[in-house]
Amino acid sequence: MTDSKPSVLIIDDDLHFTQVLCRSLERQGYPSQHAASAAEALTLAENFRPRWIVLDLRLANESGLPLIQPLTQLLPDSRIVMLTGYASIPTAVEAVKLGAYNYLHKPATLQELINAFSDNPEHPASDTPAEVMSVERMEWEHIQRVLNEHEGNISATARALNMHRRTLQRKLQKYAPR
Repeated sequence: MTDSKPSVLIIDDDLHFTQVLCRSLERQGYPSQHAASAAEALTLAENFRPRWIVLDLRLANESGLPLIQPLTQLLPDSRIVMLTGYASIPTAVEAVKLGAYNYLHKPATLQELINAFSDNPEHPASDTPAEVMSVERMEWEHIQRVLNEHEGNISATARALNMHRRTLQRKLQKYAPR
């Protein structure tokens, strides 16, 4: 059995975040590289051949979800964890359906991220006690569900929620509440 730790590809358009995460992973012994776009990610994945992939849900002006299937086809033995500040139940379900191994909400600690790749029963996702969802979090989940139903159309979602479009945009720009 080998002691080498899995290589990690981080796909996120936040350069500062990816540099910090790469350094943290390297200090823990995980070889890592980062990409800021879908095209860069696929090229790097083919050359770097990571065992673990951290994929952001929002890459600049596009979704990271369509990148899951090409990555799993290219690297069928790799595990993908979606890491996002815009977490919602519909996107989590969609990510897992498309082939993501796990789904985490930012901010996540380095240990939480590493545990998200693990299939070790010592770190099951259900190990944490269930928390009562805050009203803000329930609102966020509802907005995300309606947004998903309207295929990302902000104006249609605002109409369905009986909310002003700018108010909805401000709510969507914030990180999801815990």
